[in-house]
Amino acid sequence: MTIDAWLDLSALILILAGAILCLTAAIGLLRFRDVLTRLHAATKPQVLGLILICIAIALSLRSWPVVAFLLPIVLIQLATAPLSAHMVGRQAYRNGTIDEPNLIVDELADSRRTPPAAGG
Repeated sequence: MTIDAWLDLSALILILAGAILCLTAAIGLLRFRDVLTRLHAATKPQVLGLILICIAIALSLRSWPVVAFLLPIVLIQLATAPLSAHMVGRQAYRNGTIDEPNLIVDELADSRRTPPAAGG
């Protein structure tokens, strides 16, 4: 087998693995019942799946301009997915729409007792 065939095979495997991870993220969004587990399902496998698919595209096309195009996509995804998940989780905590009995550690319990404008 030539090096091109090996690169194509590895790209195929990476695309398949990335697609499976993205599919599990979508299934997790539909199946999980509370906000925190849905956020976990939406961020972790989806970001890894996108990274695997971008690596597969770069291996398949073997072009530096393609890598230069895909690199900002991966970096923006790595920056925005955790930030948006944190914001949604924080708002769900403030609204009281999370499953509090299942929280092992509640680091925000003190901030809930003190109103935000109370200064304390």
